[in-house]
Amino acid sequence: MSIDAAIELADGLLYEKTGQHLNDLQCCILRQAWGGKTYSAIAAVAGYSEGHVKDVASQLWRLLSEALGERITKGNYRSRLRYWLQRAKHRVEQKMVSAAEKFASVADPLAESSPAVLNLHFVGRADAIAALDRLVAQGHRVIVIQGEGGVGKTTLAQHYLRTHQFDRQLELLMAKETANITAIERIVEEWLRQDFNEEPGRDFGVTLERLKRQLRQQRVGILIDNLEPALDAQGQLVAPHRRYVELLRLLADAQGRSMTLVTSRDRLCEPGIKVYHYRLPGLTLASWHQFFSAQAVSLTEPALQSLHQAYSGNAKAMEILCGTVQSDFEGDLATYWQVNQTDLLVETDLKNLVVNQINRIQQLDSCAYQLLCRLSCYRYQALPKLPIEAVLAMLWDVAAAQQRQIITSLRNRSLLETSQGKYWLHPVVRAVAIARLRLSDDWEPANQAAAQYWTQSITQIITLPDALQALEAYYHHLNIQAVEAAAEVLLKSRNNQWHQFLPLASSLYRMGLLQPVIAAITQVLSALEAEASGWPKRSELLNLLGDVYWITGRIEAAIVCQEQVMTSTEIALGQDGPADSVERYYLKMLNVDSRLSIGLYKVDLGELNAAKAQLAQVIALAEGTPHAAWAEKAAVALALVDAKLGHDEQARATADRLYSSFVSSAAPEQSGRFAYFILLLGQTYSHLGERAIAFALYQKAIAFADAGHYLQVKAKALTGLAICYRQQGALSEALAYHQQSIELLEAIGATCDLAEAYYECALTQQASSPQQAATAQQRAVALFTQINAPHRIQQVSGESIPILGLASLAAAHDHPACESVPD
Repeated sequence: MSIDAAIELADGLLYEKTGQHLNDLQCCILRQAWGGKTYSAIAAVAGYSEGHVKDVASQLWRLLSEALGERITKGNYRSRLRYWLQRAKHRVEQKMVSAAEKFASVADPLAESSPAVLNLHFVGRADAIAALDRLVAQGHRVIVIQGEGGVGKTTLAQHYLRTHQFDRQLELLMAKETANITAIERIVEEWLRQDFNEEPGRDFGVTLERLKRQLRQQRVGILIDNLEPALDAQGQLVAPHRRYVELLRLLADAQGRSMTLVTSRDRLCEPGIKVYHYRLPGLTLASWHQFFSAQAVSLTEPALQSLHQAYSGNAKAMEILCGTVQSDFEGDLATYWQVNQTDLLVETDLKNLVVNQINRIQQLDSCAYQLLCRLSCYRYQALPKLPIEAVLAMLWDVAAAQQRQIITSLRNRSLLETSQGKYWLHPVVRAVAIARLRLSDDWEPANQAAAQYWTQSITQIITLPDALQALEAYYHHLNIQAVEAAAEVLLKSRNNQWHQFLPLASSLYRMGLLQPVIAAITQVLSALEAEASGWPKRSELLNLLGDVYWITGRIEAAIVCQEQVMTSTEIALGQDGPADSVERYYLKMLNVDSRLSIGLYKVDLGELNAAKAQLAQVIALAEGTPHAAWAEKAAVALALVDAKLGHDEQARATADRLYSSFVSSAAPEQSGRFAYFILLLGQTYSHLGERAIAFALYQKAIAFADAGHYLQVKAKALTGLAICYRQQGALSEALAYHQQSIELLEAIGATCDLAEAYYECALTQQASSPQQAATAQQRAVALFTQINAPHRIQQVSGESIPILGLASLAAAHDHPACESVPD
């Protein structure tokens, strides 16, 4: 199995799962990981940060796992895709044979004795031909082939009529402009005289009867091409050409032997005419590959996939792009895409194709045109398809009774794509529409309405799609430079299934999206600094950013963030104000949380005495106050520090007390919110030699982490289980858990915890695989060096490494906004 076959299989799986093809970075990750490259090496090749590559890879492995129903990782994806491709091979070969037989059934009989030659003007439509055959067999006499401009409607219709047995074929090519449409009376008269050698009657009704008789006597194939200029805003024939209805009704005659193909971008909505609408899809990626390869174009899979996705497989786009690549880029598709990927409308012919269609709806239906432009404000990236509620949100100034009609108008004109109750714009259509929206008065209201919809549509964060959907509002506020509103999106708190009240940014980084959170926060921080009213949001964002920096190994930057929060809150608390105000409560909460964060950072740096002093200070400040929850958090960390320092009696007393509070006494429906504390207690009991208790706590933490998508807690708990197995002498089980933990931490970019995971793995490998242990130890030293943790470097690189439990704490401790303000 080649890497290209693997990428094609993964692309198909991803498209079935999400409706999206692999993007360039995902293809690069698959290609490089296939060759055994590390994430840092992949990042260097792709031109992204290592953290971003890990984020994208983590989501990619998750999607493939869901699609295949088994766990897929960077380490096993090559072998698992080989297995699935072999499993599907027989099925694919059968389909290819079937498709070949269908094609042969409609081809020229002389072709059997001639070598097969690819018809470059008709590629990849075997399924469409088969669909038309089925419809004809079912008795449909008039079939409307509907689709956007350039998708290949006319080519398909002409090919079908040419390759099937008809006694006679008739063609009616409609004029491009409504004013130039030929009267139907003249058309039918011409058919009778020229094709049937019969004179028309003086009355049009008589003429139609004579045509009906001919169509019942002979098998006639008829093409009516480009019908939409004859249709009005409701999809009905325009007033000057209403007599076309009589012809269509005649062609649908069940007793006739004719078959009529009508091509149209718009849907035909004439009551009383029995027609079947066949929506023609774009060509598949395989068809594009076949076409470009036959034209001797130099292909790279990522570039071809990106172009195919951008133009939705449009046949006309394929031909135009191929010609440009050959003439202007010496047949190099990758170079063309690199130069033009930011401008989908660079080809004038393609632009005109879309512009003409949009101009038509602007003239026929101003409300539908307005909706089209407004819908272009949506990004269609993380969420490529919209629910109907998102579409309706763009009709804020339209009466409810008219909204569905306007949506249908866009759908009927092939300008709004739809499938399984979801809606989206073709990327090229969106490019034209958003350019117009930016110049209109609707740009700001549309983005405000979209942001409001995304915010209100998510009331709690249960899954990753929930979090990503809520984040969409952030980008709409940035579109209109509403920086404070964008910050509010990141800080808006929602409940999860464990009744934790977490800001969106906190939920996102718990789910492993570290780099997107860093990018989102840093993008608004500088703008908030320039606004006098922005400092409260800035402080809270800095508090969150510090935690994410910590997870990714930038501890010095994390400490700077928390020190800035402490300074700003202390200044604000020193000002006069109501002693019991909510604002003062919140300022104190931020201050205490920042101090707690610094204490946790010191633990990861191995500065245990400094950490103990910092945590004791938090307990002294928060105990017996409305912020007592922070005292308990600090107590959990302090118990672990005491255990590390050998103060077993103190550590055990604190751990036993907290075990009762957070495990034994917790209500089942709320116990999941304590997953972080349960993990820390497991680490503490592991240090105290209570392996059975530690093991049970780690398993409980993993169960809660899986339910809440808390990837970091899961990874750290897996390392904890590995330690328990190592202490029991079950090294193979221990190494399996180490491997799972390391893969997960690498995927999300949790550098601090990854360093600790490698250290513990080295300890497990000492007895059985000294060489592998040395490699893991070197990796741990390198990561602790990157973090700038000299105490940990000294510990890990020493000749005698004590076998300890996990040294680092859970990175995503509860954010201040996680607690409700007391009554």
